[in-house]
Amino acid sequence: MKKILTLAFFSVWAWSLGAASLFVECESFEDKGGWVLDQQFMDQMGSPYLLAHGMGVPVADAQTTLAIPESGTWHVWVRTYNWTAPWTTLPGPGRFQVKIGGKTLKTELGCRGNEWEWQYAGSVKLKAGKGTMALHDLSGFDGRCDAVYLSTENVAPSATMEFRRRMLGLPDEPSVRASYDLVVAGGGISGMCAAVAAARQGLRVALVNDRPVLGGNNSAEVRVHLGGTIEVGPYPALGRMQREFGHSKGGNAQPASNYEDGKKQDWIESEPNITLYASSRVTAVRMAAPGKIAALVIANIETARETLLEAPLFADCTGDGAVGFMAGADYRYGRESKEEYGESMAPDEPDRTVMGASVQWYSRETAGKSAFPEFNYGLSFHDDSAQKVTMGEWTWETGMQHDMVAEFEYIRDYGLMVIYSNWSWLKNHMGLYPDRALEWVAYISGKRESRRLLGDYVFKQDDIDKGVFHEDATFATTWSIDLHFADPENSEHFPGEEFKTRTVHNRIYPAAVPYRCLYSRNVDNLFMAGRNISVTHVALGTTRVMRTCGMAGEVVGLAASVCHAHDALPRAVYQKYLPQLQELMRRGAAVEGPLPDNQRFNEQPSLPAPKALKSE
Repeated sequence: MKKILTLAFFSVWAWSLGAASLFVECESFEDKGGWVLDQQFMDQMGSPYLLAHGMGVPVADAQTTLAIPESGTWHVWVRTYNWTAPWTTLPGPGRFQVKIGGKTLKTELGCRGNEWEWQYAGSVKLKAGKGTMALHDLSGFDGRCDAVYLSTENVAPSATMEFRRRMLGLPDEPSVRASYDLVVAGGGISGMCAAVAAARQGLRVALVNDRPVLGGNNSAEVRVHLGGTIEVGPYPALGRMQREFGHSKGGNAQPASNYEDGKKQDWIESEPNITLYASSRVTAVRMAAPGKIAALVIANIETARETLLEAPLFADCTGDGAVGFMAGADYRYGRESKEEYGESMAPDEPDRTVMGASVQWYSRETAGKSAFPEFNYGLSFHDDSAQKVTMGEWTWETGMQHDMVAEFEYIRDYGLMVIYSNWSWLKNHMGLYPDRALEWVAYISGKRESRRLLGDYVFKQDDIDKGVFHEDATFATTWSIDLHFADPENSEHFPGEEFKTRTVHNRIYPAAVPYRCLYSRNVDNLFMAGRNISVTHVALGTTRVMRTCGMAGEVVGLAASVCHAHDALPRAVYQKYLPQLQELMRRGAAVEGPLPDNQRFNEQPSLPAPKALKSE
């Protein structure tokens, strides 16, 4: 595997109408201290940012070096957001200050306003030459900072992307171009399997992952177990490759080591035909013609430097169907009606309700009494509504009534709000858990559902219930039809803004998903794998778990090799070359020879079912 490394740049200065200015993207800080880098909402607010995620304990300063172009009085503006504003008019908890040249500006930032905005931090006298700047957290409650702008003129900077690109010196076109046989967007389980399956067939593959670690929801950042059963269905070899990197311990919201991120990294790095673009996000799609992608533009989430990735074939494994959406692919969002596909489990009328996203957490015992700050920012908790628990896993789920793309920062922040508010009530008002402290709260939220890209076939409940035969059958889905819904008890206290869910496991026999669900019906060179494949909302209840998603990725990688061999597009594999794909699926993409005998944790077998079953 080849790794693409980009040197970070830390500040850009410019002259405008006699005023000197300096622009610093906080994600490029040399020393991030205790702040973490959050890229989840780039499509909405325009940039990654630093987050002071201390779970109520102030984090260490983030620091970087400045090159001050001239001596004088400099005015300082900070782009930030008061994240509790949707729920209260009180000053928010995400308070921080800026330190420049050893001087702390007195203004507290991130605790006022109701949107992402430039807030004035104050002025400071600086000497020309090398200097330092730091973000000083005051609360540990998720203060956030996107960028800092310094100018000798006291004028607020622009909030436009054009201003940002100009200040960063980004060229109109990416300065780096690279060509591959297949570009895979998304470094979760489906994207990893797609990339490796294609690479082992000899294709040169680019794997783009917008986080520094691989695995998506199965990474230590989110901590969801691998669900579903591999090595079943018409092609039992499918999924065997997952034994090469799958975790040996199970469970949600467990210690970080349980998710074995290093094993995933080593697995990708061992493939010489894969180039990993880590910490890089797809920001644009270039079309060769309507319905055909020419290239993806990706941006490094720390440096903003852009690269153009060209290929004849692309695979959207982003979960949100982001590549397909930008390319104009047909997609669905929300629930179909009973009538549309004849699904008994669908609602009478279509709507935009989806399964939610989880912010998981857990606490730990402490040697003595452990305090937690009072946290009350618009959510009314009391003894009856409080969740009297010491951890929260998949059932802590938010956003079902909101747009999982456009409103995702709100959805994640609500997940943080309910955890902190609940924990504060338990400790400060009920006197519970005096010897416990929050040990881990996710800030990367684990999504279940958003856009589903439409292929030549839409997999539905009837295919599962009746075991419909498809000549292009591929991997088998085995998990129950597991559709989450708001917990009725939680609805009593938080109507319309529930943060707890329940489910009913509608158990199934293994059902094979057609290959026609794995490529776009109107973007000719686009595959998809993961939770964004061509299925109904009901069918997504079974296909969405990660071992199943990984098998979808494996099939996509194998199909891409058939396309490569014949200079063909994905649809042609079904129309002309299906026997070749079937032969590859019989063999699977696992390495030859003995494989690690990893025990399968938290898988859901086919009927008969066990008495107890974990969910996602």
